[in-house]
Amino acid sequence: MHTYKGIDHRDGRTGKAIMFIGVTLTMLAGLTLSAQAKTHDIKMTAVETDIVIDGGGEKYAAWTFNGQFPGPVVRVTEGDTINFTLTNPATNKNPHAMDFHAAEIDFLKNYRAVNAGESISFTFIAKKPGLFFYHCGAPPMIQHVARGMFGAIIVDPKNAKVWPKADREYVLVQSEYYKNPNDVQAMFDRKYDGMMFNGGIFKYHPFVTGGGKLDAKPGERVRIYFVNAGPNEFSSFHPIGEIWDNVYESGNPANNLKGVQTYVVGPGSAATFDVVVESAGAYPLVTHSLTGALRGAIAVLLAGPDAKSAPLMPMVPWELATPQTGISGVKEP
Repeated sequence: MHTYKGIDHRDGRTGKAIMFIGVTLTMLAGLTLSAQAKTHDIKMTAVETDIVIDGGGEKYAAWTFNGQFPGPVVRVTEGDTINFTLTNPATNKNPHAMDFHAAEIDFLKNYRAVNAGESISFTFIAKKPGLFFYHCGAPPMIQHVARGMFGAIIVDPKNAKVWPKADREYVLVQSEYYKNPNDVQAMFDRKYDGMMFNGGIFKYHPFVTGGGKLDAKPGERVRIYFVNAGPNEFSSFHPIGEIWDNVYESGNPANNLKGVQTYVVGPGSAATFDVVVESAGAYPLVTHSLTGALRGAIAVLLAGPDAKSAPLMPMVPWELATPQTGISGVKEP
């Protein structure tokens, strides 16, 4: 009160004008922010189904979101509102749940398991930019994650200029393969049989039967959104023949490391990796925990002048990736 009185005593009209301008600018700022923020209705269905996990056609009794292993990529912008619904059909045999690491909401109310024939809905605001893990939280959680109930949510920064623009983007989700999906004890004992990127063993290794690759052109900034689903093993992510130009912990542009050879991503965590490949050639992206790499966690980034442009890689089952669609599952024009 005293401040405004002082202004008014010197020049009442000036004081009123200052107050009016201040209120107007505040209102305009609020309108700008609200106009930019969007609301997304995200619906997922728990699907218990067989999926192909290698180029030889081996099938696995998976538990999934929307029939995909990993689940679909969710992409929003910082400040957006997400209305989420999970449906667990009556045809399923198990309870399922959803835990979004990008959300800041009550665990007991929103992340509880729902039985077959039920659904659950909740709302959250994506307050922080970054790359986050989502997964089923129904018990035993270790089994639900191991069998495929996980995925990535990208929260783009509200200001796109806070980091360099990427020329090409890929999503890689690492997870362990346990051959017997009902052997929960093997999961607790960490006796995994393979290591997967995006639900496939050597899925992006062109020298393995049925394997694909990641394409790029020399000089492009390639951005890898990397999530470690676990459920147990750490990943030491490394580009053979290259050095990460930038590593963003949890995908947040504020957490920027430069010139990194390997970076450890723990189970349930994520990081975004930028690399600019200067020369044509093959650059395998691996976990440098070699028991994992040699059991399937190798993705070859092939740089060449003829690389076709591609959208952010959607998560598709192995059998949907064909020679015509490459790794993205989207036909090139």
